[in-house]
Formats: sequence, structure tokens, C-alpha cells
Amino acid sequence: MNQALSTKLQLQAHNQVLRQTFNGEGDISALLHTRSDFVDDLLRRQWQALGLDSQPLSLIAVGGYGRRELHPCSDIDLLFLLEAPLSPANEVSLSEFITYLWDAGLEIGHSVRTLAQTLELGAQDVTIATNLIEARLLIGSDPVFSELRQSIRAAAFWPTQKFLLAKKEEQLQRHHKANAFDLEPNIKTCPGGLRDIQTIAWVAMRYFDAANLEDLVDHGFLHQYELDELLECRAFLWQLRFAMHLISNRDENRLLFDLQPQVAQLMGYQDGTQLAVEQMMKRYYRCVRRVIELNDMLLQLFKRAVQPQQPDLEIQPIDSHFQRRGRFIEALAQDAFSEPHVILKLFLHCARNSNITAIYAPTLRSLRLARRSQPMPLMEHAACRQVFMEILRHPRGIPALSMMHKYGVLSAYLPQWRAIEGQMQFDLFHAYTVDEHTHRLLRNIERFSQPDQKDEFPLGSVLINQLPKKGLLVLAAIFHDIAKGRGGDHSSLGASDALIFCKRHELNDHDGRLVSWLVQHHLLMSVTAQRRDISDPDIVAEFAAKVRDSVHLSYLYCLTVADMCATNDTIWNNWKGALLRELYFATQRTLARGHEKPVDIRSHLRENQAKARKELIRRGFKDKEIDLLWARFKADYFLRHTLNQIIWHAEGILKHRGDEALVLINKQSSRGGTELFIYCPDKPKLFATVMAVLDNKNINVHDALVMSSKDHYALDTFVILEQDGAPLQQLARIQGIRKTLVKALAKDASAKLPSFRKLPRKMKPFKVATSVSFLKSNRHDTSMLELFALDSPGLLAKVGETFYRCQVNLLAAKITTIGERAEDVFILQTLDGKALNEAQQTQLSDALTAVLAQPTP
Repeated sequence: MNQALSTKLQLQAHNQVLRQTFNGEGDISALLHTRSDFVDDLLRRQWQALGLDSQPLSLIAVGGYGRRELHPCSDIDLLFLLEAPLSPANEVSLSEFITYLWDAGLEIGHSVRTLAQTLELGAQDVTIATNLIEARLLIGSDPVFSELRQSIRAAAFWPTQKFLLAKKEEQLQRHHKANAFDLEPNIKTCPGGLRDIQTIAWVAMRYFDAANLEDLVDHGFLHQYELDELLECRAFLWQLRFAMHLISNRDENRLLFDLQPQVAQLMGYQDGTQLAVEQMMKRYYRCVRRVIELNDMLLQLFKRAVQPQQPDLEIQPIDSHFQRRGRFIEALAQDAFSEPHVILKLFLHCARNSNITAIYAPTLRSLRLARRSQPMPLMEHAACRQVFMEILRHPRGIPALSMMHKYGVLSAYLPQWRAIEGQMQFDLFHAYTVDEHTHRLLRNIERFSQPDQKDEFPLGSVLINQLPKKGLLVLAAIFHDIAKGRGGDHSSLGASDALIFCKRHELNDHDGRLVSWLVQHHLLMSVTAQRRDISDPDIVAEFAAKVRDSVHLSYLYCLTVADMCATNDTIWNNWKGALLRELYFATQRTLARGHEKPVDIRSHLRENQAKARKELIRRGFKDKEIDLLWARFKADYFLRHTLNQIIWHAEGILKHRGDEALVLINKQSSRGGTELFIYCPDKPKLFATVMAVLDNKNINVHDALVMSSKDHYALDTFVILEQDGAPLQQLARIQGIRKTLVKALAKDASAKLPSFRKLPRKMKPFKVATSVSFLKSNRHDTSMLELFALDSPGLLAKVGETFYRCQVNLLAAKITTIGERAEDVFILQTLDGKALNEAQQTQLSDALTAVLAQPTP
């Protein structure tokens, strides 16, 4: 057995010992040092074995390895420091040493430089300079290493002020690329991650010549309780990273979905009211929030220390407690927060003065102490409630609430908010923690008022200025998800909390009931628009009866749009925006004329036909051919389609020649989506075939209206979108989809469906139990089936094929994807045009459950 293989086996055995020792709660720094010391010993022995210890060459650990913070699969960063040029034989030995490290399975980063080269490059690059600050001699010349250390520590190498500004800029660039509350956070580089803690240490090492964070207390720069908090956060992040390396067997810094459950288990979390993974991630998100706050405060303090002659910031008195210093708000005394309501006053001043965007570091330190020393929630004080309501009613109240959230005061005020801080949901739909999602919702409400948002939110930007009291919408936003994680219906629990809050804050009964109603029904409009047929007057009338009046409707619309846009960065698109606007205006019309006035169906049908006929004649078609075509269509066709659709379909069919299926794809988007229309002799598995083709083309289907003519021709309409929510644009792509569909529809019904795509990596950790239920249908002689299932490739094709096997006709479908979860609604009929009876429902439910339980081939 060669030496490298032997070393590789030793490393694997050592990692196994580390895995057995690790428990998620022990002294993680001891494990990191043990790993580092083990690698030190391996490197030294091989260095000596190759005779490199007798050469003018030093082996130096830098970066994380230099700090002795070595996780199981971390890179081994090395500097080979030359004292003189190497002989050819020594170059061969050094090459053998590097090869040995690679063959042993160590990921190394290395450089070979003289002292002069090292210092020159370090002076040019702050990253290299930072690595050198943490250099540690493994074996070699003490005098040369000492010279390196002295040169690095010299004030001229990287002046403290220049170093601080460079590290702050580096941090800003890093933060710009990542969000602290990502679903799959990088625990090393995300805001609040390990790099932010290291940045504090690096600046301290440069300014104080400190050896570690602990030295900052001795220098009077950090209080002991702040150090304890920083070390506690670092230890937790280290534990996470250590566990990730053990599980993934690679230098993995992202808490990927497929790792999170395993990491949680290794860390000792167990499922309870919340999943183990959700408990772990809640602690993670709370941890990074604390690091962000400490990092913000300490880097501010460092800047004051290294820039004593910085330009004077404009000072403007505010009141007896505060003044504005540039863009900062500053307390005039250390004990300014001795009265609890003064904490809230700080944020009221931020609302009143748009020039204030941050809190001065000494004031932030005092605020942190005051916030943590409160014996009860701030809302228990009458004076605090009064100030809070002033913030809520102020035109710039939302930016102030945003700052309250950032600095932990919203949770100090409202106990329920504290409970949702860091609360995540282990799914692909909710991209943020509950508190961060709500914070983003509030910011969206603020965006509605901005002039530059009219294109994105045309209706919201109008309605927001027509609401009688915008503060009621803000309160509903704060409470809409506040009961998540408790178990039970979060909407009902939150509505109850909101009503109690409103009474406690002396809102009148009408306003309190409105806020509570909005919280109770905050999902009503999105569910109705996306999962019900809003072209059906009965559906709209049912929705209007629940909404009751136009004021409730306007509030609900604004809350719904802001909520959907805050859920994740991909959920909102023009299709959903158009659906909600259509439902809003249809409901307005229903409310205006009263629920009791029925829609004149015959008149509506005749009007559609007359207008369509006029346009078709203008395009050169004859009355007779139009009559012959429409005589084949059922009356329902003209009621279920818009005027433009009727014209588009008729023109396409009348121009169509040949036996192949007619496949039309409308370049003009409908409701923000692309329309697909299929006309051909009706055949078994037509829906399943179309779904299989679209799935393989990576196309999302959002709506399906399936019907046939009197002579059994399919007249099927689908609304389709790209994966990013955009309508289809590229001509080549549209032509490719059309060609594939025509070819697939030409095959015999007995032909096998095309194979499906692989399950994406992100979907693999998720399990969604298939649920099939039948709901009351508004359409005569039909059944409404609701399906919840994992949104796996080929799902709709499998569903369509099951309908065929169970001898069920599909009339319409509403396709909704909630992250990894499909929530689809289908309108069905038996082959003889009736609703499914109980036995048929059971047969279909069992068949769907069975087929969706099978793995995707």
C-alpha cells in the first residue's frame, strides 16, 4: 500500500471518529482543533519524509487552517515560503509533497513564494493580506516566519482605516449576492454567516493586534455579554458546517434541502409540533439575525475608532432624548431608554424624518440592552401602545416598522411576533421565514404607493390611495401569518389575536372586525382566483357574498397581491395578476348590481356570436361556413370562451386543411399567459398526451378548458407558461411545441406516453401525501375533484391517463403549484354526461392514489 493511500484511510478513519464524537451540543472548537492537529501531524511527517525540512523552505498554514478551524472537508490552505531558489531536486520533492496531499484526498490551495513576493501580493490584495494575518508556522525557519509576521503587522502594510474599508466593501459585495433568509442559505457567506464573524475578528486583529475575539473585551471594545453571544452564534454555525461536511463528504457550505433533514438529525433535533428541520432552521435564522446586528454595531464602532478625524456629521436636535447625526439617530444619554415608551419614540422619529436610515452604534448598544431587560412585552405599557399607534398611522409607518423588525423591537413589543421570528416552513413555496415574509409583505404595501410601481401593480397603486385607513391593512398584514407554527388553523388563530390586539389598542369595533376579517380570509381571493372558474357567475357571486362590500374587497385585493409577491421571487407573474384583477372587477360588478340579479345567459351568448360573426366576415369568411361550423358547437362553448377566443378558434378551424390535429398557440398572451388551442377528432388519452408533451418541454400548465363539439371533435384550450412564469416568446420554441404536439396526437390512443423528466434535486427531500377529495360542483351534472400531490414530472399526464382508464371525461382543470405541492381542481363527468356517483368517486380516488404512489419512470 502506498503512503498516500495509507494516509487517505487514516483521514477517513479520523473522520469516522469525529462523526461518533460529534453530537451537535459538545465543544465544537475542540473538534476543529483536533482535526487541524491531526492534519498538522500528517503534513509534518511527510514533509520530513521527503527531506524538505532541511531545505530553505517553510510550510505555513493560512486562512481557516491557519486559525485551526478545520472542518472535516475544508480546504487546506498552504503557503510554501522560499528563503532561496529551490534546486531541481527540491522542486521535485515539493511537487511530490503536493501530489501526496491530493492523492490522500485533501483539498489543498497553495502558493509558492518568496518573502518579498508574499508581501508585495499581500499589499495589493486584501484577501491575500487577510489570509496572511492568520498565518501559522507548521515546520520551517522561525526567523523567516517571524520576519513575515512582523512585516504583516507593520502599520504600513495595510493601514487600519484602509483595511476596514476594504473588508466592509468585500462584505457589501458578498451580502449583495445572497439573502440571510434564503431557503438554502450559505452559512459561510450569507449575511450573518461565519464570514461576518470573521470580518469582526480580522478588523480587530488589524487594529488591536488582537489574537482572537476574546481580546476585544480586554481592549474595552466588546462587552463580555456581547462576546458570549458572538461565540455562541459562531459555535452553532460551526456545528452546522461540521455536520454538513460529515453528511455530504465534501466542502459544502450551503444548507441544501436534501441535507437539512439529515443535518437536523445529526444535530439531535427531533420532530414535534414542528419538524426537526424547522426547529434547526429557526435557530439558524435567529442566529444570523443576531450576528447581523452585532456585525453592524461593531463595524460602526471600529469605523469611529479608526477614523477619529472623520468629517463632522450634521447634527439636528429632535427632542430631549434624541438627535439626528447625519443619517443616524442618536440617543443623548446612555440611559435614554429607562422609560420603555422611549424605545418606541426612537422609531416614531425615524418615521417622521426620512433622512434617518440607521441607528448610531452607541445608541444601538443601549437599545440592545434595554430591549433585553424588559420584564414584559412593550405593548403592556399604555404609553408604548399610544406611540405604536402613532407609528402605524404615520404615512411612513411601514419603513419605521421595518426598522423595528430589523432591530428586534417588533418582537419585544408583540409576543406573537417573537414566536414567528426565524420560523420556516420546510417546502419550496415559502422562500422566507414567516417574519421575513411578513416584513416583505409590508414593504410591498409601501411599494403600491410608489409612482414607479404603477406598471407592475396597476390596480394596487390605485386602490392603496383609496383605502379609508391604510393602517388597518398594515395591521392585517402583521397578523395574517402570526399564528403559524402553533398547530391548528393559522388564519382563525391569527384573526382572534388581531381582534384582541385592536381592542387593546382602542380601535373602534368596526375597524377591529375589519382587521380580523382580513386575517381570517387572507387566502380567500388567491384560492378563488387560482383554483375556481371565475368565468362562472355563480363562483363570483359566492365570493362576493363572502366579501360583502367594495371596501372589504379593496382591502383584500391589496393584502392578497402583497402577500403573494412576498412569498417567493417566482410566484408572481402576469397570469396571476390578471386573474386577481378579473376577479376584482367581476366582484365589483356583482356587488354593484346586487347578488339577486341574474346574468342573462341567452343575451350574453347572442352578443358574443354576433360580434364574432361581424369580425369573421370582415376577415373574408362567409355567413354559411360560419353557420355550418357553429352549428357543430354546443351553447356552452360560446359561454365559456371570450369574444377574442371565439374569433381566433373559428378562423383557425375554417382555414385548417388536412387530417392532422390543429394546434394553435397564440402569441398574444391571455391574462399574462400563452393560449394553446387543440382541435381534432376527440380520442382517448388526449389530455394525458398533451400534458406529457408539455411536461417534457418544461412548460407549466395553469388552466385547461376541455370540451367537445356535437360531432365529437376536441375543442381544448390551455393556458401555458415558461418555468419562470413568462409567456412563450421565442418563435422557434413555439413551432417546436406545436410540431411535437401534432406528431403525438397522430399516434394511436394505445401508444405509450412519452417518458418524463427526472425529479429535480430540490424536490427529492419532500414527501407530499396524495389526497383526493370531491367538492360540491357549481356546474350541473358534474363532479369537482380536488387533488393534492407532489408536483412530480408527468403528474398531469398520469392523472389524465387515470381519468381515461376510469372512464371519466375531463371538462376543465385549474392547475396550481405551491412549491413542491400540486393543488389541482378538475371538473369531471361520466361518459354518459352525469356526475360521478359514490362508487365511481371511490374507484377514481383509489386509482389516482395508486398511480401517483408509483415512482416516476
